[in-house]
Amino acid sequence: MSWIDDKAHEGLARVREAREAGVYPFFRPFETGGIRTSVAGHHFVNFSSNDYLGLTTHPKVKEAAKRAIDVFACGLSSSRVQATTTAHVELEERLAKYFGFEKALITTTGYQAMVGTVMSLADRDTTLILDNLSHACILDGTFVAAGSPGRAPEVRFFNHNSAKSLERVLKTKERPNAMVLVEGIYSLDGDMGHLKEIVEVCERYNAVLVVDDAHGSGTLGVHGRGILEHLGLEGRAPIVVSTFSKVFGGIGGIILASTEVIELIQHTARSFVFSATLPVPIVAAAATILTMLEDDGVALVEELQANARYMRGELVSRGFDLGLSDTHIMPVMVRDERKAMILHQMLYDRGIYMVPITYPGVKPGEERLRVNITRGHTREEMGLALSLLDELGGACEIRKQDQVAPAP
Repeated sequence: MSWIDDKAHEGLARVREAREAGVYPFFRPFETGGIRTSVAGHHFVNFSSNDYLGLTTHPKVKEAAKRAIDVFACGLSSSRVQATTTAHVELEERLAKYFGFEKALITTTGYQAMVGTVMSLADRDTTLILDNLSHACILDGTFVAAGSPGRAPEVRFFNHNSAKSLERVLKTKERPNAMVLVEGIYSLDGDMGHLKEIVEVCERYNAVLVVDDAHGSGTLGVHGRGILEHLGLEGRAPIVVSTFSKVFGGIGGIILASTEVIELIQHTARSFVFSATLPVPIVAAAATILTMLEDDGVALVEELQANARYMRGELVSRGFDLGLSDTHIMPVMVRDERKAMILHQMLYDRGIYMVPITYPGVKPGEERLRVNITRGHTREEMGLALSLLDELGGACEIRKQDQVAPAP
């Protein structure tokens, strides 16, 4: 036994406790994919999926991936530097056109896309300015850049969604250039970024705005082009980073920018240059879903939003606290780790899969169940989830009407 074994044992105390209590909720092995799945032979409706348009299991998507295997096999055994295919290039061209940018770059994961973007563009002349609820990929890209010898950008944070706080930071930054990093939809809280005000501040101070629109691409805007289309800001954010792991049914990252910015990232992002190429079956699946968005995006997005409006109205009317949420991502706030774990397990035992989000994903006291509404959920399935949340949430006293005020 070495010190690393002791460290691991100590660090896993909370995991052991949850397992011993029979409420450990993570890494359950799915036996099938999609919004309706099975674990250990039991069927579940998955409300923690990011398959927002319900297209991952569409027959056309699966057939496209199968055909790609016949041509390109399962992988290309090298990085994009020497293993780029016509399928990658064609999809990049289509993505750039669809989202309204000069050029697009596909990476192996969305995480790598953001890390590579930040570390390629930020240097000692740059102040990186982050929303204080930024996703881990933004934080880690910033940490990589800050720790790179000879680059070491200044790092600052501003209050969540506060244009005034952002402006204060821009006024006091110590480096000549500024890069502001925000999200279109904040995935843990389900609230949209206040991009109208943030764009105006960035333009006023000549700051480059990078938008992580992983959860907005395909879900927001009339045609599903994301937060910029939704807010009428197309053309006013120079860099957008997104992903294939939500609406596009697989895994992979998307970087959208001007031609030369993309080519700089393409040649200098270590997370891109030194990672294996995204397998072509996944590229083919994403290309098929992009065709569906091009042909019928208006209807697909509206069906998702109709489900979201229904579920939001029902949850709010039943007294559940949805925190900051104003999108299809609706965290049911529990604000107690033990209750969140127990509530997840009771729902799981009744065929509803809602993963609890606890520390370090959120601060202590901010624990919640992840409730993601998709186009694929039926009213019957949402109704079952609501009735169980009513019953079990009432027993756990997480609804507003069940909470007893402390004695004076």
